[in-house]
Parts: sequence; C-alpha cells; structure tokens
Amino acid sequence: MNIQRVFMKKQKQSTGSISQDRRDLSRRDFLTNTARMGAIVAVAPLVWVGCTDQQKEISNRSDKGLDSGVSNKLNQGGVNRMKMRKLGKLLVSELGAGCMSISANYGPPAERNQGIQVIRTAYERGVTFFDTAEVYGPYTNEELVGEALAPFRDNVVIASKFGFRIDGTIGLDSRPEQIKKVVEASLKRLRTDRIDLYYQHRVDPQVPIEEVAGAIKDLIAEGKILHFGLSEASEKTIRRAHAVQPVTAVQSEYSLMTRDPERNGVLKTCEELGIGFVSWGPVGMGYLTGRINANTKLDSTTDLRAGFERFTPANLEANMPIVDALKRFAERKNATPAQIALAWLLAQKPFIVPIPGTRNLNHLTENHGALSVELTSVDLKEIETVLSGITLHGGRMNAIQRQQIDTTA
Repeated sequence: MNIQRVFMKKQKQSTGSISQDRRDLSRRDFLTNTARMGAIVAVAPLVWVGCTDQQKEISNRSDKGLDSGVSNKLNQGGVNRMKMRKLGKLLVSELGAGCMSISANYGPPAERNQGIQVIRTAYERGVTFFDTAEVYGPYTNEELVGEALAPFRDNVVIASKFGFRIDGTIGLDSRPEQIKKVVEASLKRLRTDRIDLYYQHRVDPQVPIEEVAGAIKDLIAEGKILHFGLSEASEKTIRRAHAVQPVTAVQSEYSLMTRDPERNGVLKTCEELGIGFVSWGPVGMGYLTGRINANTKLDSTTDLRAGFERFTPANLEANMPIVDALKRFAERKNATPAQIALAWLLAQKPFIVPIPGTRNLNHLTENHGALSVELTSVDLKEIETVLSGITLHGGRMNAIQRQQIDTTA
C-alpha cells in the first residue's frame, strides 16, 4: 500500500472546506489518530528510510549510544510524555520542533534521510508542531518538512513564514501581492493545501502592518492559511495587526540569555490579547547546552552564529558563568543544562511553546527530557537570583539583523 497516496487522497477529499474539526481536533480524536498513524508509520517502508543504529534506538526506546551517566538524564519520564498547549485557539504540543537547523544556518545541511528521520521521530514522540520558513535553505527546509510530514499531515500543525527577499540580500518584502504569490510556492513545497500558522518573518517598515494583516485575512478566507502569526514584532505592531486579523502567535527569541519579551511588553500583550508565544532559540542558539565554548569553531560560510557578537570567542568565554550556573542546578535535578533552560521557559507562562531545533536524535531525546523536570517556585526564584548577578556579554545578532527587529514604540 502506498501510505503517502492514501493520505494525499484523504487530504484532497477534504479540500472543499476547512472544517472546525480540522482546525481544532478534540484531544480524544487527536490521540486516536496519532496512535493509529504511529502503528502505520512503524511498519511502512516509506517512513523509515534505511536501517541504522539510530532507527534501532527509536524502535527499542533506548539510548544505549549515549555517554555513560547521561542516558538517565535524557530518558527520565519516558520519551512519549507530551501535553498540549494553546496558541490562541490553535492546539499544539507543549514542545514544538524548530526545523531550520536541519537544512541551514547552523552549519551545512544534514543529509536528507537524517532530516526526515529526526522530524518523524519527533512526531512519533508526541510533537505535533513543526516550524519552518521559505528562507531556510532557501526553500529546502520547507521541502524537507513537507516530505517528512506528508504521511500524517492531518495530525500535525505546520508553521511557515514569509517576508524576506530571496535574492541574495536579507531585504524585506511584505507587500500583499508578494505574500499571495509566495504562499502558493510554500504550499507546493510543503505538499499541503493549507498552512496552519503563517508568520510575517520580520516586520516590513515599508508596508503598513494593516495591509499585511489584510492580505492574511484574505488567504484565511480562501482556506490557504488557518492562523496568522508575527515574528520579532513590537507590542504596538501586534496590537495594530490584531485589530485587523486576530494574531494567533508571536514568535521571538526568548531564553535564559535573551529576556527581551519580558521587558518590551510583548509577553504582557500576548497574555492580554489571548495570543500564544513561540520561543525560538530557547537554549541560547545552542550555547545553553554546555557544548559550546571559546574553542568552538563556527564556519562563517554556513553558520550564522559566527557573525553574532555573542558567539565571538571572547564572549563565549565571558558568558560561561551562565552555563556553569545551569550545570550546577542541573546536577541537583538529575538533568542537563538544556533541560533546565527548556523547563524554565515552560514554567514562565502556560501560553509559551518553545521550539528547540536539532538534527541529532540524542539531542531530540534530551530536549524532550525537559518535560520531566519540575521547577518549583523556589527553584525559579533561585535561578532568577543567581542569573541576575551574572553580566551577559554581546548582542544576540549582528548589526544588520538587529536593525530588522521591530522596536516600534
């Protein structure tokens, strides 16, 4: 049986209208469909490409390949433990999957089969929320996500983004006619008839946000888009957009190293308006894992972080007290620094959904282990007290990219 053909047929049959059942599956239906699909995926030759040690790791639910002393920390609580959270009215897994780093920007692209395996393993372990963008690659990450999720498209939420010029620059273009053009290409690459959550990747100062929201409103009416999102938007921009077309989610960098959303009113605005918040870079672009230090070599031709102030050798060394503090706290919780960083985010607000990214199955398991880390109010206060005494060195992006962050007052 061609599993992919079955699902594409099912998808076509439901194209005529976007039903409420599609928008918001009940938890019972969701779990039933997930279990049924998990059984199909487990036996379908289409799904697992090649037989590797990593495949055996998935099938056996073991982490024998992990370093001794670490496997217990990564496995605590079991791999399938995943609750749901709401971004506005959109129901997603409490941890999402940022797919960018599989294809671009944090090193050379991973081998295609590896990327598919990581995405499908994330789904098998409970992730229903997958994040990509046309500019990642460019285009190749959307293609990868579309291929990986095709067998169970109706059981997942796909988020993508528009707004960058893909012409060798990092210019912005959110003209309504451009949005309506690029969404068609994204739909084809993602192998779907709708994008569940479509973000403006960066606020375009040349296009009023009301026009952007109006274009998305039109696409929602056509059923091509289900929910509207903004990325790195200011409080004022969020309010203006929301008045035209309700915003479902705002995505910005937020971690123990980047606390801007707490200070610039974005988190407060999201809470007030019932908008979800999606945290990208939740482990400090990899720094809070403890695997990066002043001796780490980042390739300037394939890794954007090589040009970020925070990732210069001097600042990597200067910021090590943050990692050291997390390591000490993690030891007490039988966890890893990355797990503490993710658990901290989950404990901040119930409408926050982190989207850690990885191309590595062991790291995926580690990230999901954060769901078993319980931080009490005393723990959170202690973390705050310790980190408040540590000075952070270096900006989170380079100067050009910082200019594209919306700070409209």
